[in-house]
Amino acid sequence: MKLIINIPAYNEEKDLGKTIQNIKKSFAHNFYSNEGTVIDEKLIQVVNDGSTDGTARVAKENGADIVVSYKPNRRLAYSFKQAVESSLKNGADFMVNIDADGQFDPNDIPKLLLPVLKGEADIVIANRFGEQKAKNIPWVRSFFNRFAASVIGFFLNYKTNDLTCGFRAHSREALLRLNLTNLYFTYTQDTIIDAIGKNLKLKWVPITVTYFDNRQAKITKSIFKFVSNSTKIILKAVRDVRPLKFFGWPGIFFMILGLIGFIFFLFFYFQDFKIRPYLNYIVFSSISMFLGIQLIIFALIADMIKSTRQLTEEFFYQWKKDKYNKL
Repeated sequence: MKLIINIPAYNEEKDLGKTIQNIKKSFAHNFYSNEGTVIDEKLIQVVNDGSTDGTARVAKENGADIVVSYKPNRRLAYSFKQAVESSLKNGADFMVNIDADGQFDPNDIPKLLLPVLKGEADIVIANRFGEQKAKNIPWVRSFFNRFAASVIGFFLNYKTNDLTCGFRAHSREALLRLNLTNLYFTYTQDTIIDAIGKNLKLKWVPITVTYFDNRQAKITKSIFKFVSNSTKIILKAVRDVRPLKFFGWPGIFFMILGLIGFIFFLFFYFQDFKIRPYLNYIVFSSISMFLGIQLIIFALIADMIKSTRQLTEEFFYQWKKDKYNKL
């Protein structure tokens, strides 16, 4: 069986070589087997996301087996898409994604890989917020990550933990099933929601992570931009996966609100049988009921669109299986 360790890299010539060497050292440990399942081929893949420095050269000099390069820089989501396509093309049974800057320990790769080997999960995600919490991580990012995990867990009825960590192990089935709809920011939240919607098994494993004092996150230059973009991705993804909840529950809320307004109107009306003093209740009730009905109609239409999309994605999945010719 074949394992590909994927490293997305943008202007990482300074740290990439050391990361590749550390991954090679981790290969020396006999952690990549489970009850007869043996990973006999381990490759390192670097996706050079339009770097302007010597990232591609450093990757080749340090023995990366596969180097995918393109220009210009298109950010993490597009990089991940290229990584998945290249891994499938090169016959990967498993793909582990790890950052290039050395913040993650390659010796933790087996922790993520083992549940996939055992068939306990299709995707295993590193959890930076377990018992050993990451140091130097901005508190706003930590808070938003936990808040977003709670929101997604509520809407999708699925317990989630670290949504934004890119250190992950994927089965081949997961690589074939996942479809990215947002290619302009990051893929981390989008793929988790997509996987839950497709009934893939997810698992979080606590790991240690080093946040360097001078490290600036590559996917964002400001906390505001990170929160803004992440919120858009999460809302769009939840809308597509659970449209009845996304539109239906607010619709029911507004209808109940409208009903309460109408009850208040009736209560006051039957006291003096006058309408004009209580017109505000009628207006409030009418607007609320109208919004509620509209949202419920949106929910039903969105659910029909979801069913159509699921059929399309199933055809796409079968097409990818045939294309990469490894059933």
